[in-house]
Amino acid sequence: MRTRSHRPRHRGLRILLILLVLTVAGCWFFYDQQNRIQTEELTISSPRLPAAFDGLRIVQVSDLHGKEFGAGNAALLEKVAQLKPDIIAVTGDIIDDSEQFSIIEPVARGLAAIAPTYYVTGNHEWAIREAYTVKSALRECGVTVLSNQWLPLERDGQTMVLAGIDDPNGPYDQMTPTELAEEIRQALGDPYILLLAHRNEYYGVYSDGGFDVTLCGHVHGGIIRLPFTDGLIDNTRRRFFPSYTAGLYPLESGGTLMVSRGLGNGGMAFRLFNRPHLPVIVLRSEE
Repeated sequence: MRTRSHRPRHRGLRILLILLVLTVAGCWFFYDQQNRIQTEELTISSPRLPAAFDGLRIVQVSDLHGKEFGAGNAALLEKVAQLKPDIIAVTGDIIDDSEQFSIIEPVARGLAAIAPTYYVTGNHEWAIREAYTVKSALRECGVTVLSNQWLPLERDGQTMVLAGIDDPNGPYDQMTPTELAEEIRQALGDPYILLLAHRNEYYGVYSDGGFDVTLCGHVHGGIIRLPFTDGLIDNTRRRFFPSYTAGLYPLESGGTLMVSRGLGNGGMAFRLFNRPHLPVIVLRSEE
């Protein structure tokens, strides 16, 4: 009597098991891409930086979009503290929905407790018509809001300038970056200027203003990062293969543009090979 072969059934079980393992691995990888923060240290050197500020560490928090990394953003705050910043720069889009206001206080107070923290608006705070409310909430939590404003930073008798501009989604008659740069130079001559902005695509404007370093975000690293590309898609203009999406870029003026890939997603966007980004920028003075 012939016995029936069980190979087809065993083969089917193996295939099912492989598919299950691949599904679980794929889900874990996708979750990891959205939620595991990647820190990165980048150095910007310039002979214009006063020697007293050599080694200044700036942690950039950008494009949070209401996301929480643990309760009260505890995981994010822990990562920021580990980077030992001298100052923290929040470059816009902290929320993109009025229902996300509850995240502002714990993250703002937490950041301000680590180091002096400065904020400029992104396009989303203006788009939901809550920019002034967000600014007020941040000020109450100890964050300095820079709305087309600047202030001198002093160390050992030497000075550099920290400036910040509101996103263009703000009032139509607000000061331009070029006008802000002119105001600074009229007051202080030709100081080293660190500018906080939000939009990456205005690199020509930042170059024309002669800013030494500009920190911005906005484009989320091109959402999906593939080899030999600077991101696959511009999440704001929906154009393929954008530029100036992540890291350091030299400007024609001799200044440097630093673009964070951001932390949150916003809307239905997601990340692939592009984990949430928490850079620390170290300024160096060249002799």
